[in-house]
Amino acid sequence: MPTLTLADFERDALETLTSYATIPCLSPMFDAHWSDNGHLDRAVELLSEWASAREILSCDVSVHRLEGRTPMLCVTVGATNDSQGTAVLYGHLDKQPPLGDWSEGLDPFVPVRRGDRVFARGIADDGYALFSALLAIEAMERHGIAHNRCVILIEASEESGSSDLDAYLDLLTEHLGQVQLMICLDSGALTYDRLWVTNSLRGIVNIELEVRVLEQAQHSGSASGVVPSSFRILRQLLERVEDSTTGAILVEALHCPIPDEHRVAAHDIAQEFGDVIARELPTLDGVTLMGDSAEERILRRTWYPTLSVVGMGGIPEPAIAGNVLRPSTTAVLSFRLPPSVDAHAAADALVDVLTTKVPSAAHVTCTAHAADGWVSPPLAPWLRAALDNASHDAFGRDAGFMGEGGSIPFLASLAKRFPGVQFVATGVLGPHSNAHGIDEMLDLPTVVGVTNSVITVLGAYANVEDFS
Repeated sequence: MPTLTLADFERDALETLTSYATIPCLSPMFDAHWSDNGHLDRAVELLSEWASAREILSCDVSVHRLEGRTPMLCVTVGATNDSQGTAVLYGHLDKQPPLGDWSEGLDPFVPVRRGDRVFARGIADDGYALFSALLAIEAMERHGIAHNRCVILIEASEESGSSDLDAYLDLLTEHLGQVQLMICLDSGALTYDRLWVTNSLRGIVNIELEVRVLEQAQHSGSASGVVPSSFRILRQLLERVEDSTTGAILVEALHCPIPDEHRVAAHDIAQEFGDVIARELPTLDGVTLMGDSAEERILRRTWYPTLSVVGMGGIPEPAIAGNVLRPSTTAVLSFRLPPSVDAHAAADALVDVLTTKVPSAAHVTCTAHAADGWVSPPLAPWLRAALDNASHDAFGRDAGFMGEGGSIPFLASLAKRFPGVQFVATGVLGPHSNAHGIDEMLDLPTVVGVTNSVITVLGAYANVEDFS
């Protein structure tokens, strides 16, 4: 099957992609004034202009805006065959914040190319997705390869848990039509030598937990020993949900059995690649990782519930820390959930545990946001064959299948709305891509490989006669 080359991608996409990289279009969770700042609108306008310039026979580009919600870019491509089915291709344009200081010579919003890699925030997660989807379709039409109707959805709230997504899915239900195939371009890759397909994603519960004990700060010489420390009470509350010695989550609603097939897949990956999880992490010398084996570390990243304290409030920087008993401490808690756990039930259980019988009767506020995980339904024989063919065409190897530790709420939402849909979740977030971290990186040959894989899968989908 004809392939897109790196030169094609550089000519047709790279300039606009790097322009997108300069826009600080942070997700609403990280930019409370996103509407006034206009960065998300700048990004969606840039991408829609590029999409409108594609040489595709029937291509409608529209930007949907619901009151108070981030915009949604929708690109609809008419079929070149007589099929009634639709393929939905998904990505997002909102970004995580810079996180911290990037390495020398790099900046989150000043794209830098080094060899075949480009460094900038949001370029791999998930700025490339629209370019990959439309260049694949454009190449198919250029070479006379039939395709079904395709709808490309690029949302702008994914990094905030896709808070606006369901509203747009409600709006576009009739427009989407008979969805039979879903290709998500926001996932990861264990290596850069093959097409990796994600078979599960963890859910997530984010909680902002504030413990307050005073109306205003007091001299520690006067108040300590009398007024309970908000930080100590926070520690006690956290001990209710996580064993501080082992890291085990103590709330039963966050656990579920691990399916045998996923244990087998973790075993097979560990056998082929060794301790791949440990190798990809920039751990300091001497730090002992959790998990007793390579296989267990794979499962810990994909099927175990975990807690990460991702933010703190009410605590001054060391340089300005005075001898005072602070009035409050706030922690932002990120719970990753096993793929099949009900995220909203887990959130309710956590809030109950954290707010019941609070030590010293401290005042606690607890706000939770939840998004479900996802487990891929069984692949139809035609799709399994197409994925292996796609990986061989683009990379020269069979496709790989793995679970991911992150969350893509769109997949869970679409799975509920369209039971029986065939899913392909893939992406370019491989080793050292640093999604959400400093020095985010896009590997250009992998983008080209994933784009060519999309061509193969869409070509196979156009030739399927029976989806029953």
